[in-house]
Amino acid sequence: MKKLITLSLVLFIAVQFTSCKKSKETTEENKVALNKYTIDTKNVDVHWTAYKTTDKLPVKGVFQEVKLSNNNASENQAGVLNGLKFEIPVASIFSKDSIRDGKLKQFFFGVMENTVNLTGTLNNVANGSGNVDLNMNGITKNLPFTFEISGDTIAIKSTIQLDNWNGATALASLNEACKELHTGADGVTKTWNEVDVKVNVLTKKD
Repeated sequence: MKKLITLSLVLFIAVQFTSCKKSKETTEENKVALNKYTIDTKNVDVHWTAYKTTDKLPVKGVFQEVKLSNNNASENQAGVLNGLKFEIPVASIFSKDSIRDGKLKQFFFGVMENTVNLTGTLNNVANGSGNVDLNMNGITKNLPFTFEISGDTIAIKSTIQLDNWNGATALASLNEACKELHTGADGVTKTWNEVDVKVNVLTKKD
């Protein structure tokens, strides 16, 4: 009888110890999960700067709508960018000038193939750089970018060379539509091939 009581006591202690250990492990796992970063999808700003005239005067604007998917959690803040997919409706372009915005939609993006949206996937993110498989004008090309982290914000910078997406026809169309405004003091009408892009991404911990 004494042996039976002793055995029962040993089994009880073993069960309690195992249960406590599993509970502690589960708590630690939850703690790690809660410390993972994700992107605050409601706080992503996409800014662009195009250039006109031979003096390279900047024309700035934003896209007011950005749709994100594959927003994976990461223990590393920059890691939230890896595999991130985006879709930007070109109709959401905004430069504080409705006439200009209309021309950009009609004579630039409207001339491109299958460019109702700009789409892409971010990858190879490490050590302050990465790249985007950017789809525009029916073409997917690799676009390198750099980034810096300040607090909860990841600031991404890149420069799109439109020739890499066969943008010559769209540029010529826009240049003609904006001929008067894109003509400098030298009498030359010019719309530059490059567009600078800056994206601010706000991260959060779950």
